[in-house]
Amino acid sequence: MSGAAPVALITGGGRGLGRTIALRLAADGFAVAIASRSIDQLRAVAAEIEVAGGTAAAIACDVTNKADVDRAVDGAAALGSIAVLVNNAGVPGPIGPIGVVDPLDWWHAQTVHVLGAMLFMGAVVPHMTEAGGGRIISVGSQAGTFVAPAYSSYCVAKASLIRLTEFVAAEGRARGVRAFPIQPGTIITDMSRETIDSPAAQKWAAPLISLLETVSPEDSAQAEIRLGDFVSDIARGRWDGLSGRYLDIDWDLAAMLREAEAASE
Repeated sequence: MSGAAPVALITGGGRGLGRTIALRLAADGFAVAIASRSIDQLRAVAAEIEVAGGTAAAIACDVTNKADVDRAVDGAAALGSIAVLVNNAGVPGPIGPIGVVDPLDWWHAQTVHVLGAMLFMGAVVPHMTEAGGGRIISVGSQAGTFVAPAYSSYCVAKASLIRLTEFVAAEGRARGVRAFPIQPGTIITDMSRETIDSPAAQKWAAPLISLLETVSPEDSAQAEIRLGDFVSDIARGRWDGLSGRYLDIDWDLAAMLREAEAASE
């Protein structure tokens, strides 16, 4: 990468998948801006990046607040041209069947996952367009592709995030903006542990807890490495021909790309 380092802006970058992605993109040579409400966690990740010789900015931000989001995007742009946005901020619940779960808590999950991503994409796309393009990665989930009783808040939020990212890809194609909703694999994060320990999950979502409990620390660590490689490939343009398509880390993306290229000839 010649000249000033391109910038990667990552929401929810203080822990879990966001931290994994931030560290990997920093290792790839991106200047990294990480945003969330937890400034101490962000500062710890930024320190890790800087100790390794990278550039990082920690930006306190409520992703559902437009003024905060605009300030975060301006802070990232102060580092250089925003080349990558990763929509990663999320919450695990609330968990419970409709009619039992608090509707306002349920709606809050939609605002974090969907409104948060919408605000960041709305603020970042003009920067990317002016610069000639960029890449947006939205961390989705298999939960966005099926119905899991008592888990509607998360499933609906991820389904909406996937479709919203597809729209951004379609609208941004002519301007060089590529967008990818992804399924990152099964990794045991702090949020996963919070779900396992949740009384609501234990009452209403026993199959989910059973699934999470089958993932060993070793498998989770390997999955984190794979996620880093996956996001790195997207950020560096390897899968540009699949922009707008939901990408599962376990799929044969090379075969999908060959099929897409053949269909476009």
